[in-house]
Amino acid sequence: MIEEQQTMVIELKDIVKHYHVGSETIEALRGVSLSIARGDYVAIMGPSGSGKSTLMNVIGCLDTPTSGTYVLNNKDVSIQLDDRLAEIRNKEIGFVFQTFNLLPRYNALENVELPLIYAGYPKKERVKKSEEVLDSVGLGSRKHHKPNELSGGQRQRVAVARALVNNPSIILADEPTGNLDSKTSVDIMNLFQEIHAKGNTIILVTHEEDIARHAHRIIRLMDGMVSSDARNAEPIVNTPIIAKEG
Repeated sequence: MIEEQQTMVIELKDIVKHYHVGSETIEALRGVSLSIARGDYVAIMGPSGSGKSTLMNVIGCLDTPTSGTYVLNNKDVSIQLDDRLAEIRNKEIGFVFQTFNLLPRYNALENVELPLIYAGYPKKERVKKSEEVLDSVGLGSRKHHKPNELSGGQRQRVAVARALVNNPSIILADEPTGNLDSKTSVDIMNLFQEIHAKGNTIILVTHEEDIARHAHRIIRLMDGMVSSDARNAEPIVNTPIIAKEG
């Protein structure tokens, strides 16, 4: 078990990312190096302009670095072409966004199925896996409801289910409670705690200290560089709850 915990799922070395805006060059990341072990629960923090969104895009294979290397699950993804990156994203990374990013015309089950469609799973298997993961987040009875028929917390649970359905290497959550009230935010963070307890690797991007305190490790960025990287001595651990419909 100890050996498994030390297996690195993410290794970034000297990651530099430049953007060109007209004649100006923006240095969004300036030599970021870090490793994340399988099963870790990490929060990435930093003020606006610190580079945390750019780092999230690199980790999520939504963008490639200007220089440096990024190894994800033993694959060097810093040198892949766009088509290959899309395949890696779908297989290795489950995304949870602040705005949920659900398709409004699709019901909960159909939204959760999407990564499996891209991965080429047959219909029967897609439905089975999607129903199982919706059950696991407490939304089994709402699978035929469309996003506008669900509360904000329920929509985020659908988004979490979609992130989990492909058994990805990491769950990458970008401000996952940003559009939720305080009570619903607690429920969603409790859900992440349960997901992490099952052995999933979670990377949380947030500007909220109380949300970051749920993580077991907090990485802070400033001016495109890592300013601190420390274990959280006392992560918030919510009382386990039974998955519910709210």
